[in-house]
Amino acid sequence: MEGALIGAKGGVDLGFELRSRARVLGGFRKTDGVLMAERRSWCGGSMRRSLGFGVEMARLQAVGSVFRPRGKIGIVRAEASDDLESVNPGRHQTKSSGTVLPFVGVACLGAILFGYHLGVVNGALEYLSRDLGIAENTVLQGWVVSTTLAGATVGSFTGGALADKFGRTKTFLLDAIPLAVGAFLSATAQNVQSMMIGRLLAGIGIGISSAIVPLYISEISPTEIRGALGSVNQLFICIGILAALVAGLPLAGNPLWWRTMFGIAVIPSILLALGMAISPESPRWLLQQGKLSQAEASIRTLYGKERVAEVMHDLQAGIQGSTEQDAGWFDLFSKRYWKVVSVGAALFLFQQLAGINAVVYYSTSVFRSAGITSDVAASALVGASNVFGTTIASSLMDRQGRKSLLITSFTGMAASMLLLSLSFTWKVLAPYSGTLAVVGTVLYVLSFSLGAGPVPALLLPEIFASRIRAKAVALSLGMHWVSNFVIGLYFLSVVNKFGISKVYLGFATVCLLAVLYIAGNVVETKGRSLEEIERALNPAV
Repeated sequence: MEGALIGAKGGVDLGFELRSRARVLGGFRKTDGVLMAERRSWCGGSMRRSLGFGVEMARLQAVGSVFRPRGKIGIVRAEASDDLESVNPGRHQTKSSGTVLPFVGVACLGAILFGYHLGVVNGALEYLSRDLGIAENTVLQGWVVSTTLAGATVGSFTGGALADKFGRTKTFLLDAIPLAVGAFLSATAQNVQSMMIGRLLAGIGIGISSAIVPLYISEISPTEIRGALGSVNQLFICIGILAALVAGLPLAGNPLWWRTMFGIAVIPSILLALGMAISPESPRWLLQQGKLSQAEASIRTLYGKERVAEVMHDLQAGIQGSTEQDAGWFDLFSKRYWKVVSVGAALFLFQQLAGINAVVYYSTSVFRSAGITSDVAASALVGASNVFGTTIASSLMDRQGRKSLLITSFTGMAASMLLLSLSFTWKVLAPYSGTLAVVGTVLYVLSFSLGAGPVPALLLPEIFASRIRAKAVALSLGMHWVSNFVIGLYFLSVVNKFGISKVYLGFATVCLLAVLYIAGNVVETKGRSLEEIERALNPAV
């Protein structure tokens, strides 16, 4: 990847000169083929600071400028231990007449469906099992649940290839088909085979969504609020799960309500298709396809006509001198890209092996030990903790940075897991075991939602080069779904063999290993445009 940090004015010769200086002054050194850099940025302007999501959205909409990276860059990992600094020249600030928020909102319908399809079966399983004649067959019930995860694994790999070939918005349109059809087949199923087909299609749909929602949001978001907007994806996943829990409340009085629960998902699927039909395509993808006029039109819609020249300059600088086509799957494993791709896969692997789904699966039993007998209350408490933590994360993402939130998150998760483990084993804590178990579970979910939950899906589109971005995100999410499926399949068997205390202690160990890995391998991307990050991590070879 060739390109440089080029000022607002200047020709090719000046760009080459500044590019050379940037490589020296910017503090980027090559160590084992890996370039790591950290940027501490400052964004001016008056903003409201609030944890409320509505206030946060108002704050985001008030941001006037689109790209204004300034600050200094410090070494995260380099051959030399001395920190080098470089200051990028400030850019002329003009008020933008465009807005990305409506289009981020449309994309987040995919995130809502992601959470809804995952959560809807939990409350409905008992009732649909009776109607479909599988109440006594736990194996088939398990397949009704896990078929969605299998479909999501396929969809996550497919989404990257579709996004590269057809573009981001057209992939959303295609994605709406399995989402809507899967929901309809599940709602009208008269036998378990139809239900499993519906769940499989819905799984394929949410797998594609899991790949393209963060990809699209990262590529259309202004640099200074990209973190906050990217974390909105995880927030809406949590909202989707909560919506599924709320949708299940009438089940006690109406056993056939489960069909309506599945059918509700058709509505946001249709809205997603309608919204994406009028949403602008990613300017980066359009420019990679050589569609300059369409890229300018997209920028005009997203950022306003005042920013067209500036943003086009940034995007062109990012691909200047490069005639490379989009990468193939095998390119992801090449020496040039594998180390950065492995970071993405590792983050999602740590996310799942740290035990989030296991904690959610076991939360009802934990809460019952504390005297909370309502499954709905237990699930609602976990879901509310997740939403609350993710809301906090969205307000901190562009101030604290991605890397620091990840380290804080996994450290908190390790401490919570240790507390959970001790609450089951230490006799001195026996009188308080129930309370400690609830506190540990809630703290774990809060810690997860602060970083380990929202950051990987946000960080990966930022650190991957444009030519590998879609496929690398898809590969990393494939790791997420595979590990999710395996944990869901074998968790209870492992608990029965080793005991829940030892399993939780193992999760705490994974969290600590994640902290060490992140400290040594993850780059800070706060306040840096995707083109700057790409030039730093993926130089031309």
